[in-house]
Amino acid sequence: MDDFLEEIEEEQLDDLLMPEDESLPGQMYEHFRFVADKGQSLLRVDKFLVDRMMNATRNRIQQAADAGCILVNGKPVKSNYRVKPLDVVSIVMDRPRREIEILPEDIPLDIVYEDNDLLVVNKPAGMVVHPGHGNYTGTMVNALAWYLRDDPTYDPSDPRLGLVHRIDKDTSGLLVVAKRPEAKTNLSLQFFNKTTKRKYRALVWGIIREDEGRIEGNIGRDPKDRMQMRVFPEGDQGKTAVTHYSVLERLGYVSLVECRLETGRTHQIRVHMKYIGHTLFNDERYGGHEILKGTTFSKYKQFVQNCFSICPRQALHAKTLGFIHPTTGKEMFFDSEIPGDMSRLIDKWRNYSINKECLI
Repeated sequence: MDDFLEEIEEEQLDDLLMPEDESLPGQMYEHFRFVADKGQSLLRVDKFLVDRMMNATRNRIQQAADAGCILVNGKPVKSNYRVKPLDVVSIVMDRPRREIEILPEDIPLDIVYEDNDLLVVNKPAGMVVHPGHGNYTGTMVNALAWYLRDDPTYDPSDPRLGLVHRIDKDTSGLLVVAKRPEAKTNLSLQFFNKTTKRKYRALVWGIIREDEGRIEGNIGRDPKDRMQMRVFPEGDQGKTAVTHYSVLERLGYVSLVECRLETGRTHQIRVHMKYIGHTLFNDERYGGHEILKGTTFSKYKQFVQNCFSICPRQALHAKTLGFIHPTTGKEMFFDSEIPGDMSRLIDKWRNYSINKECLI
């Protein structure tokens, strides 16, 4: 049910590949679990797992299956097994999963709301939300461990508590954190059932002609670049993803848009906007750090470089967040200001759109 699974580390997958002459012991431990969607089409289990696991190649997954480490509904399968709707796919090992120690760190947090069950945080750009490969300290989870250090019921290592959803390191905006297991279960179901209300602000390359639109396309890891996600329009890979957008302003060679998430996939807005030809401004991973639209004049090129310096990250902010309170049943809605770097960037493009003859 939980759609916010941790990404695997490359060295952990290596551990799955045991020597051929070593038999599997009786005691096995589950390290990763994925539940196929109700609408899952028949798909080989190696493709199913590669699409969901960072740094995992089909060859490694196939070797893990040959070693008996890939289970479907509790039974070992080979790599050509076809995953069906609601299949439970697990990766097991002969040793417990290595746990990441969550160290409390005194890192300032912008808390916009808090009660006994949850809190809402406005995350700054540049902060990783959860410890993982290459980022074991300085994350929001470390900051929460410090902030809630005097709460005897809050254990930062307990998966039943904490962040209910995530946003990318260089995306700013609102996140909800559960302080009680019942709250996380309730909120996770709201995200899973697509009843939460989330709107983002994004500055994208190019002038979008339509005032609004709907983007639908399965999103999964790009087999050519495991650090990127991509749209699979044929629908036989990836997970269903839907983004709605509305154009707020057209500014020279960029557009300011509001995006509403119907689903919550990794890099969803970034990937969907690139898919329709409007990559997020200064999104280095997806090519938005290049000058994708505009003129060849040197003044314009310098203007864009100055824009990159003003907002040195993808121009994306999780502006609003709405959900039903897990205890009171009251509808909660939060709105956050666009942060300074992105606000200055938008203002600079507004000025350009008015006075662009000065820059050509």
